Amino acid sequence: MRSFLFAIVAVAVAMSALVFATSAENVSVRGDYLEVRTASVFAGACHYNGEVTTTGQDALMSWHVTSGQWNGVDLSGVRAVAIVTADANLSESAAARRSEILIDGEASHPQAAAMVDALKKHYANSLGKVVGVFSVPIAFDHAQRKFTVKAGTMASITVEAMANDLCCKMPNLVWYSPLVPLGNRKVGYTIDAAYHGDSLSEPWQRSGENSAFYGSFSF
Repeated sequence: MRSFLFAIVAVAVAMSALVFATSAENVSVRGDYLEVRTASVFAGACHYNGEVTTTGQDALMSWHVTSGQWNGVDLSGVRAVAIVTADANLSESAAARRSEILIDGEASHPQAAAMVDALKKHYANSLGKVVGVFSVPIAFDHAQRKFTVKAGTMASITVEAMANDLCCKMPNLVWYSPLVPLGNRKVGYTIDAAYHGDSLSEPWQRSGENSAFYGSFSF
């Protein structure tokens, strides 16, 4: 009986390893992700209720690919930013969304096309109707506990990790979910974030609030 139980355990462990390996093999692209919303994602209940119907219609989404291929094209090092706006808070699944996608000017044409295709396929619900794609210089820096993203003259983000990782110690105060499924999701403190354009929505700027998410993405 004991040897039979050991055999069952061994088979279960082997199958779990196979599932994990298969899942890992199915991941084509991975990297760092940073998102800023025009509403606090970590706050007291009164603060959240005061914003949920009055703001939160806009967001900046940013990706830095560290490895992977899409449609046979190597995307390692490619950076992208999406500017998203909606007619209601982005937590509303029925909100009508529009977006612009910015691809780093250093990406080749095949890389840019593959990255846009991948973003549209995997994040269609978050992006909504993509009304424009632009090539601009994009810097995405992640040093220790600080993120800095700059997309030409159109958008900029500076975010720090929350002190003492309060979002993990007090998860009941995290009111939203990131627009992208993330590994090791954390809430960030937005030092400053801004959309400087005017083709998608009115320019906006936010600062001094817990309005960012960051973590690792994969698809």
